[in-house]
Amino acid sequence: MPDFWIFFKIGLHHVLDIHGYDHLLFLIVLTVPYVAKDWKRIFILVSFFTLGHSLSLLLSVFNVITIKMSLVELLIPITILVTALYNLIMAGKTGKTSNLSFISGVTIFFGIIHGLGFSTYFNSILPGKPVDKLGPLFEFALGIESAQIVVVLGVLILAFIAQTLFRFNKRDFTLIMSSFIIGVILPLLTENPIWYK
Repeated sequence: MPDFWIFFKIGLHHVLDIHGYDHLLFLIVLTVPYVAKDWKRIFILVSFFTLGHSLSLLLSVFNVITIKMSLVELLIPITILVTALYNLIMAGKTGKTSNLSFISGVTIFFGIIHGLGFSTYFNSILPGKPVDKLGPLFEFALGIESAQIVVVLGVLILAFIAQTLFRFNKRDFTLIMSSFIIGVILPLLTENPIWYK
């Protein structure tokens, strides 16, 4: 049982680590178009991320798939940027919350890419046969899911405060937060070493 908490905490830290803020940025930009009553949709989306992340870790554990880290480091901010731009385009439009297919696809893709980026570290802390890593992988996934729920709740509380105390409407809050995320992510894209090779 103590091993459960070890890998659960690694999953928590993986999401909540301020130095790896790309995960936090994605969760923020994923959540800002929604309000608390949309909690089922948000839960589905963050679960899609966990599914993609766990799937790619599983495939890497069994050496089915590998990817260059330089490509992963480029794809992660691109996925955040695409989600933020989608929010800008769709903000305030009717039917935004009813269509989850695009964002679900992006979320699974982000999870897969992010999992591949983490796979080298995950495999290094778990030497041994691939089948021995399945339990810790599940525990790690539970830690990720729990941390994501904490982040989503934080964003929803922030949205509630902005929309009730400061009288932002949902559309304006989405536009402001998505634009902020774009401002943070663009330097990560332009300074990526892949452009200078």
